[in-house]
Amino acid sequence: MERRRRIALYGGTFDPVHVGHTALARRLLEQFSLDEVLFIPAHVAPHKRDREVSPALHRYAMLALATQGHERFRVSTVELDAPESPYTVGTLERFVATTGREARLFFVMGADSWQEITTWREWERVLTLTDIVVVTRPGYEVGTSHVTRAIGERVVDTRGRGSVEEALNEEGGTRIYLSDAVVMDVSATGVRRAARDGAELGEMVAPPVAEYIGKYSLYQRGA
Repeated sequence: MERRRRIALYGGTFDPVHVGHTALARRLLEQFSLDEVLFIPAHVAPHKRDREVSPALHRYAMLALATQGHERFRVSTVELDAPESPYTVGTLERFVATTGREARLFFVMGADSWQEITTWREWERVLTLTDIVVVTRPGYEVGTSHVTRAIGERVVDTRGRGSVEEALNEEGGTRIYLSDAVVMDVSATGVRRAARDGAELGEMVAPPVAEYIGKYSLYQRGA
């Protein structure tokens, strides 16, 4: 049987996209033998409505600049085009409906999101619509006591494995894979702070992104 395309769905605010995001995407390409990583900027992430987020146009443009040199990176406007439906469950349902038969989908989330997953809209459905990749930080303990037993039994710890292909070929429906894909010591908060303080962004973001931030005076006080 011909192997289906493997596509990772990597959502987030990306305010701004930084080298940690793209490094993680490259590692996932290798670890899960992905054909594509699809970055999905949120219109306004439901859990970040308590702070001001840069306009969608800027965040999309920076993602386009950061990913333009990699043929297996793409940027989707699916959430930007549907601000009335900001929840992950709706986004995943749309992808399953349009590409679910032709491709195997992996939704990427961080360890902090995994620990808070029960606060998400229709969280159990989120965890069953597609395969899930939970990216853990070094030394971060990932538990399953907060989810149901049925969901906990679908968790597969791939950390420390050179290859996860055997785990990916197991039958029995979607899985939740714990991954130790690289996590760089850089954050969007740190980039915004550096830009606000007039510091060099150095290697925190791709050069075209740094130029874009400077050109449009993003993250400046009063900008």
